[in-house]
Amino acid sequence: MSSTLTPVRPAVEAAAGKPRRRPWTMSRTAVNGALVLATLYTLLPLGWLLTASAKNTADLIGGRSLGAGNFHLGQNLHELATAGDGIYFRWYLNSLLYAGIGALLCALICVCAGYAFHVYGFPGKEKLFGVVLLGVLVPTTALALPMYLLASQLHIVNTYWAVLLPSLVNPFGVYLARVFCAGYVPGETLEAARMDGAGELRTFWSIGLKMVMPGFVTVFLFQFTAIWNNFFLPLVMLSDNRLFPVSLGLYSWNAQTHAFPEYYPLVVTGSLLAILPLVIAFVLLQRHWKAGLTAGSVK
Repeated sequence: MSSTLTPVRPAVEAAAGKPRRRPWTMSRTAVNGALVLATLYTLLPLGWLLTASAKNTADLIGGRSLGAGNFHLGQNLHELATAGDGIYFRWYLNSLLYAGIGALLCALICVCAGYAFHVYGFPGKEKLFGVVLLGVLVPTTALALPMYLLASQLHIVNTYWAVLLPSLVNPFGVYLARVFCAGYVPGETLEAARMDGAGELRTFWSIGLKMVMPGFVTVFLFQFTAIWNNFFLPLVMLSDNRLFPVSLGLYSWNAQTHAFPEYYPLVVTGSLLAILPLVIAFVLLQRHWKAGLTAGSVK
């Protein structure tokens, strides 16, 4: 005699008409909603900057910066290019010099130091690395006065070197480079290069640097952004407005807007142009990050 057993609980729940629970639906909706709000919060200042850069002085003072009418972007760009005999674009070139050369050399120095900390063993290595980590904890504003005193002793105050040389040091970049070297530079590859007769410099330049290129690009972008947005160090070191970076130059214009309201459109339009190098750098170099993220899947 055979009998079939039927599940009782599902049948009872179906008869009672209880809906199926979807525990992930509400959490997904909440997460997506939070991401949308965060995106809007991030893009709102950029949207205001895009619209306000096309307004004249009367619209900006009257609070009509978000309106769609009264498009004066061409006129604002012309006034920006002619104000102070084109001083704004001199500030722009200064910022490209400080940020471009400073970030490139700083990234190379950090990768070299991180590579040395990872590959070589020498007495006091970990203690020295601990000193580097202590440098991460020191705020840059606390170092401005000592650096100014050192620059005055070297007679480089109010020169390009006063801003460029301090930009070559980045303790966090050294730490980040060592982490990347530990993940991307296997010791077997370096040992094989040495067995083939390659010297230490040749091994680093031909093998180590190429393998840690995602870390190099990461340090470069971090330092490029930091130097481009740097304000306090140029404020302390520079007094000649022809040496100002764009951040300090726009600040000097903004300080005069109470007496000269015509500087309002110049400051806003100049701020719009000032973010373009950062956007271009991140867009052009993001492929190196993608290559770094997928490198581990094929090892």
